[in-house]
Amino acid sequence: MKKLMMSAAGGTALGLLVTTQVAGPLIAQEASQNSSVYEQLDLFGDIFDRIRDEYVEEVDEAALIEAAINGMLTSLDPHSSYLSPEDAADMRTQTRGSFGGLGIEVTQEEGWVKVVSPMDGTPADAAGMESGDYITAVDGQSLLGLTLDEAVTLMRGPVGSEIIITVAREGIDEPFDVSIIRDTISLTAVRARTEGETVVLRISTFSDQTFPNLQSGLAEQIAEAGGIDNVNGIVLDLRNNPGGLLNQSVLVSDAFLDAGEIVSTREREAGAGDRYNATPGDLAGGLPIVVLINGGSASASEIVAGALQDHRRAIVIGTQSFGKGSVQTVMPMRDDTAIRLTTARYYTPSGRSIQALGISPDIIVEQPLIRPDELGEEGDTDEPRRRTTEADLRGALGNDSLTDEQRAVIEEDQARAEAAAALREDDYQLAYAIDILKGLSALGPQE
Repeated sequence: MKKLMMSAAGGTALGLLVTTQVAGPLIAQEASQNSSVYEQLDLFGDIFDRIRDEYVEEVDEAALIEAAINGMLTSLDPHSSYLSPEDAADMRTQTRGSFGGLGIEVTQEEGWVKVVSPMDGTPADAAGMESGDYITAVDGQSLLGLTLDEAVTLMRGPVGSEIIITVAREGIDEPFDVSIIRDTISLTAVRARTEGETVVLRISTFSDQTFPNLQSGLAEQIAEAGGIDNVNGIVLDLRNNPGGLLNQSVLVSDAFLDAGEIVSTREREAGAGDRYNATPGDLAGGLPIVVLINGGSASASEIVAGALQDHRRAIVIGTQSFGKGSVQTVMPMRDDTAIRLTTARYYTPSGRSIQALGISPDIIVEQPLIRPDELGEEGDTDEPRRRTTEADLRGALGNDSLTDEQRAVIEEDQARAEAAAALREDDYQLAYAIDILKGLSALGPQE
């Protein structure tokens, strides 16, 4: 027994010795790191004093410190930034769905301001701004070297005032100017309509209004159709939707899922994060769904597309999405300021991180581009010739066997076909989505 206790005591002593030997360098390393941080802060103070005392012009000390704070945040990633009291107030207003400006979502790429997407029905949309455009100058002032917030500040101004934006666009050799009149942006988060037997839900942003708008819009369209049995499916149009509130993307996904994970977030610390799950109930009653995405579909849009795709609840068509798979948290600071800090990545139910990768459509469908130089000579309408049919032939037999009711049904079918053809000219991707739902409906219920 004495030997056993001694062995135990010896083991404890050895353990203490090893701990002391390892902990000593660790403590010294931590102390060295702290000392280095304090030295750097002292260096910052020295530089600040030097600028304040010796810069060629008198400086605004508060603006200098604010610029330093913003520089620290923007060095992390394109989505982290400092929010002045005005910027913080603007962000709170935007999440409520109404704000002043151009109606354009932007990010920063290699020092340039890049358009994520124009928002539906806004001045930027009306002016023809496109996802992927680069804004190189505002009213003749170059944006190169400015932070994203500084560039956005230049684009702000009184409602009704004009702004000239210089745009570089892929496929066009030279940058060109776009004139936009600033306006109050009041976004309708969801616009609902029916095309044939398909309900189209155009979701332009994820604000506080999104889920309530979707819920009421879908119910109205189903009621106008005479009940859900008269609807063959739903198109969720998320093209050029730059995202917004995480909780709204969860609610929209949950609207069409009965169970399972919608999205999870993971923070820096292992095990830290959240998981969001669907609750019972499907607003679409199990109807097939097609989700439309493109390069302007970002963030919350990608959460919805990824959740419905992973659960095989929807077919995703269009083109590769933007690939913003990070979560920003707005943290209030002193004097009504705030910081927007990237705090987590999000993952689709299958565990995919789409950061910098995006959501890949199940079916890639490009939107055909019609350029002015492809329209032909002036006066050449390029209208297709009318086909000659049996009825055009001289002496062709007529068809007097149809009843008035049968003739009316044929005319209705022709009208629907012509409407579908017109939609393909106007919006090929949406027409493709509706055609998919028509095909699924023709197959009947699948066991």
